[in-house]
Amino acid sequence: MSGSILQRGGLWVLGQSVLLGAVIAGGILGRNQWQSLALTLCSAVLLLVSAGCGLAGTVSLGRNLTPFPKPSASTRLVQTGIYGLIRHPLYTAVFCGSVGWALVWRSWPALLAALALAPLFDAKARAEERWLRQQFPEYATYEQRVRRFVPWIY
Repeated sequence: MSGSILQRGGLWVLGQSVLLGAVIAGGILGRNQWQSLALTLCSAVLLLVSAGCGLAGTVSLGRNLTPFPKPSASTRLVQTGIYGLIRHPLYTAVFCGSVGWALVWRSWPALLAALALAPLFDAKARAEERWLRQQFPEYATYEQRVRRFVPWIY
């Protein structure tokens, strides 16, 4: 990896990619470990939330979209659209989609890998927020107004 990728937070992206690979593989290889209509319905809700957050976040970010947590010098701070409700909708989308995937496949290995994304995304978001506060003085006010992953809760 080049120094630039590491400086932009490439190790966070690598860790996230490894866990996502484990979620996908775990779902396919460890499927059908339980039966539950409630969990099937829950998976559908999570996949819908994932799609909504992912699409809204992607549209709101536009050309600012990047897998790296450290913003580039040309990045502008987005506080509108879904970013007016949650600060990290794309992390929320990937987490909800991963848990939804695990539940669709009814797979413990996939679910464990998906749940491991929660502390990774929390730490990645905190690192990203440090960089955003350095680049955008108004970010501190935005943080007080908008929750990290779940509107009005967290």
